[in-house]
Amino acid sequence: MNGTLTAVPGIQVGHAVVPEGDTGCTVVLGPFRASVEVAGMATGSRELHVLEVEHLVPSVDALLLTGGSAFGLAAADGVATWLADHDVGYDTGVARVPIVPAAVIFDLREGRPRPGPATGREACEAASAAPVPVGRVGAGTGATVGNIAGPDGAMAGGVGSAAVALGGWTVGALAVVNALGDVLDGSGRIVAGARGPDGAFLGTSRLLRESPPPDRRGPWDVRAGRNTTLAVVATDAPLSKVDLRRLARMAWTALPRRISPVGTPFDGDVVFALSSSPEAGGVSAPELLALGVAARDALEEAITGAVAGESAAR
Repeated sequence: MNGTLTAVPGIQVGHAVVPEGDTGCTVVLGPFRASVEVAGMATGSRELHVLEVEHLVPSVDALLLTGGSAFGLAAADGVATWLADHDVGYDTGVARVPIVPAAVIFDLREGRPRPGPATGREACEAASAAPVPVGRVGAGTGATVGNIAGPDGAMAGGVGSAAVALGGWTVGALAVVNALGDVLDGSGRIVAGARGPDGAFLGTSRLLRESPPPDRRGPWDVRAGRNTTLAVVATDAPLSKVDLRRLARMAWTALPRRISPVGTPFDGDVVFALSSSPEAGGVSAPELLALGVAARDALEEAITGAVAGESAAR
């Protein structure tokens, strides 16, 4: 049984890893209608404006989630050329132009290669409707969590995915977790996060309350732009772009339930919401509410699942 994002009909996911780079990318192939909630203050992205309700383009052809910080956005070129080779894209009358919004995490390491066009193409070639591989794969290959104590105190992040049924519809979620904060389980217990020299969890939120870093020269590593959680929620319910924006906002509430702290000045969190249904509209407000709760629950499971079983310090 498929309990991942690809349980949603019409959704395919593929990963690629950069050899010796400790980084990679993940592509979600459509087409689908999409919207986005930009929740972070340190984001890196491409073509998010096409997800606005008033934009001319009615749908997008793929999403790219990638490592490599802003350098990794080059992988979207590979996704676009792969789609063009398959005659996929918005018909301009001159050529089909693939629409590929993208967002990044920060996983840069000195002297290591970064995702580029070849990585994006490789992810497309690997894409399928099979259950999504999770853990340290694709865009989550070099992800870490609990980064406030610096690399020696952080733990491995990664990719997680989950899906739930809701009546005759399916709601799925995928998360790339590379957070400043700690990752929690459903009871609020830390399952991955910043650790001290003895290996015990420091408790990032408590640490910040009791010993706030005065500046960059303080004992805690809170440098901007180095942390991000990227999330995708998808459904085959016939949601319009307006309702998808609402779905993204409801789904985002999973982050503060499973990451602490979250929404910081040092995280670039982005939540995409997709509908693979060829039709749009016809979903009532109560149904949208139920879809939002299902998306939140699936995303919570995906966030915690991204670090399940990971214990190696980074």
